[in-house]
Amino acid sequence: MNYGIAFTPLVPTIVLWLAIGAIAVIAALLLIGRSRAAWIRVAALVLIALALANPQFTREDREPLTSVAAVVVDKSPSQNFGDRTKQTQAAQEALVDGLKKIKGLEVRVVDAGQADGETDGTHLFGALTSALSDVPVDRVAGAFLITDGRVHDIPGNVAALGFQAPLQALITGQKAERDRRVAITAAPRFGIVGQPQTISFRLDDQGVSGESAKVVIRRDGEVISERTLTSGQSANVDVDIKHEGQNIVEIEASPLDNELTLVNNRAVVSIDGVRDKLRVLLVSGEPHSGERTWRNLLKSDASVDLVHFTILRPPEKQDGTPINELSLIAFPTRELFQQKINEFQLIIFDRYARQGVLPIAYFDNIARYVRNGGAVLVSAGPDYASNTSIWRTPLDSVLPAEPVGVTEKPFYAHLSDAGKRHPVTRGLEGSASEPPHWSRFFRTVETRNAVSPPVMTGADGKPLLLLSRFGEGRVALLLSDHIWLWARGYEGGGPHLDLLRRMSHWLMKQPDLDEEALRLQIQGKDLVVIRQTMADTVPPVTVTSPSGTTRELALNQGDPGEWRATLPANELGLWQATDGTLKALINVGPTNPKEFSEVTSTTETLKALTQATGGDTRRIADGSSLDMPRIVPVKSSTLFSGDGWMGVRMRDASVVKGVGVLPMFAGLVGLLLLLGALAATWVREGR
Repeated sequence: MNYGIAFTPLVPTIVLWLAIGAIAVIAALLLIGRSRAAWIRVAALVLIALALANPQFTREDREPLTSVAAVVVDKSPSQNFGDRTKQTQAAQEALVDGLKKIKGLEVRVVDAGQADGETDGTHLFGALTSALSDVPVDRVAGAFLITDGRVHDIPGNVAALGFQAPLQALITGQKAERDRRVAITAAPRFGIVGQPQTISFRLDDQGVSGESAKVVIRRDGEVISERTLTSGQSANVDVDIKHEGQNIVEIEASPLDNELTLVNNRAVVSIDGVRDKLRVLLVSGEPHSGERTWRNLLKSDASVDLVHFTILRPPEKQDGTPINELSLIAFPTRELFQQKINEFQLIIFDRYARQGVLPIAYFDNIARYVRNGGAVLVSAGPDYASNTSIWRTPLDSVLPAEPVGVTEKPFYAHLSDAGKRHPVTRGLEGSASEPPHWSRFFRTVETRNAVSPPVMTGADGKPLLLLSRFGEGRVALLLSDHIWLWARGYEGGGPHLDLLRRMSHWLMKQPDLDEEALRLQIQGKDLVVIRQTMADTVPPVTVTSPSGTTRELALNQGDPGEWRATLPANELGLWQATDGTLKALINVGPTNPKEFSEVTSTTETLKALTQATGGDTRRIADGSSLDMPRIVPVKSSTLFSGDGWMGVRMRDASVVKGVGVLPMFAGLVGLLLLLGALAATWVREGR
């Protein structure tokens, strides 16, 4: 219950002040002139002024409001190291129990810092602000943080907190923690395939110095370098970019004795490989209607550097034309097939037959080129089944099938069971209908002893397209020379661009077109595990998060040959997946996530801020036992912590439930006061 006096003038404020001024002047004249009854007259004038001011006695019924204390619990991944999770849970229970025992104190508990796959680092103060957003400043009693001290959104000053109350920090973890990490200091995002890129990194040890570590560098799981570094030492490594797409480089340091976690002993860099120019050698043999199909396709791609030779005049042709009158260019066979053969990513033979242009020894060079990682595509016509076929050369050791004849009959190309699963042919436009929604072919080369199942079949279900591997290289054999009918739009044409481009890229080892592959992709906030296979079933995949948590996923079949599973990508850093045979890596977020850059617990980061508010930062773990401070209420002080205790600032905030008002000059009381003053003046004047 609060009592007071309030003024509600009966006239406008300016009128009231003019009246008071006039009364003051009159009173001064009366007192200076020493007129009779001057004091009584002044008193009467003052009563008139008070009547105009209309003073009122007030009585307020107030209900006290509770003070509010917030408890922010750090749930970031670094809190899972060591015994921090157990310490955090015990500290939360003890702290909340202590706060709830204080009368008139409301306790709000909020979890913060959970990994979401987007936020880099531990953010606690944003959660604190949200928890107190609906609480007036004069009701905030304080805030407690239960954390390992590695907080990345600490305000720059006390004013930025938004309240005037103590901030207290309870630090989990042990004082003498030690940890090792690999920090990437410089890394490229892109690299030209076939050219080296330099990655710079540093070995950081916390809690120790002068320790040595064995550092292993891997590219796509293959060890490419090993070295020994000491604490704080920096190093560079040159990495050859082997293929297009992501080249995953891992840099892993050996463990430190009794270190806190192994999660940050490994750093990962993803370098996107891009090709400067794809060098393709196209050798066209006997002229035919579709001769320019391959040339037009390859010339339309700006990333392809095409060398094209057409055999128009074999050496044995003698028509008497003088050499100096010929405009034809001699075929530089020695330069192309011996000196510079390894500079080409792909060699295409388009209806080429032996015409004495290439010596037999050069076909042996081509076969060796394939086994060492090169690629050959044979677009075959009747030439492949002739006596001058390239099958009848040393190249037969890397060709997928032996020719036995030619069939001349119309047919629709179909995807085989293998073709429906293979990335080169899967989902070709028009393949889902029967017959396929594309034009017919009219000739196919018959073969036998195929080394791999066909991905497309032709007349009578016989092989039409074979994709095979030999050593490190790849070979494609297209057993019809009528693909140009699709390109010309005959009977509606067909997806020749998709087919020929995919086939060329598969030959040049584009990872997205591999038959057996395990991939990780980020789609929105989800991590998608994709298993490409030619098999009927796939084993489960084990996924390891950046914090080291493992999870086994059963994959579900989507498109033929493709199996998928999805899980939330709720952590930044290196994710790994393996099915026991294949392995996939992907880095989510920045190269050096803040959450794992420094994982040893500390009191230093929060101490300046907490002490500026009158609070404190202290460890709660003493070996295996928990050392929790007493929680006490403090009414009025600038210091809210001491030896073995922490305090909260209790507030006196309240809300008005009712108000009573009694005017002093209202009714009979006011009338009697005014009349009494006038009567007293009259009596004094009458003497």
